Amino acid sequence: MVFFFTSNVVSPQVTLFMGADKHENEDLIKWGWPEDVWFHVDKVSSAHVYLRLSAFFQGQTIDDIPNSVLDDACQLVKANSIMGNKMNDIDIVYTMWSNLKKTPSMEVGQVAFHKDKDVRKVRVAKRCNDIINRLNKTKKEAFPDLRQERETRDRSEREDKKKVLREKKEKEKEEEKRKKDEAELKSYSTLMKPENMTTNYDGNDSDDFM
Repeated sequence: MVFFFTSNVVSPQVTLFMGADKHENEDLIKWGWPEDVWFHVDKVSSAHVYLRLSAFFQGQTIDDIPNSVLDDACQLVKANSIMGNKMNDIDIVYTMWSNLKKTPSMEVGQVAFHKDKDVRKVRVAKRCNDIINRLNKTKKEAFPDLRQERETRDRSEREDKKKVLREKKEKEKEEEKRKKDEAELKSYSTLMKPENMTTNYDGNDSDDFM
């Protein structure tokens, strides 16, 4: 089961989601999207909260997330950490899903990072009940097929890339044809210049008259 929360601090609204337990977290780690940003309390057990960047606009990076959305995600992570929820001045780490590292020796729900430099950190002073209450009012439960959703997403991306490649090749062919036509036209124009034209009166007649 996955929990979904609506963050309405931006327009359009965005969705935050997290697994109901460590097993769902494991599935989210395995079948996450490259557009997903992962949030977790630093060095303390907590929920794994995700934000999908494509919900904003194409081309957005992890550093483009509005502060208000970051606040919602961080408060949600803190509130869903048994230890972290009771602590003040805790750090929340977040990074792109693609930077999560999972090895066979790790416990269920446990992750590391491929590159520490790609991990962001934000300090949360204390729990904000206004934010938590607002998010909890939007809470919904669902049982998505995470693998199917990821495969559908990947298939759509492949099709988009093929379309872009086809369009690129068509433009290249059109450009090649245009250049060829221009070259032929230039060659014809040069041929038709008076100085390049000959007639029977230009001394090139093969018949001799006495």
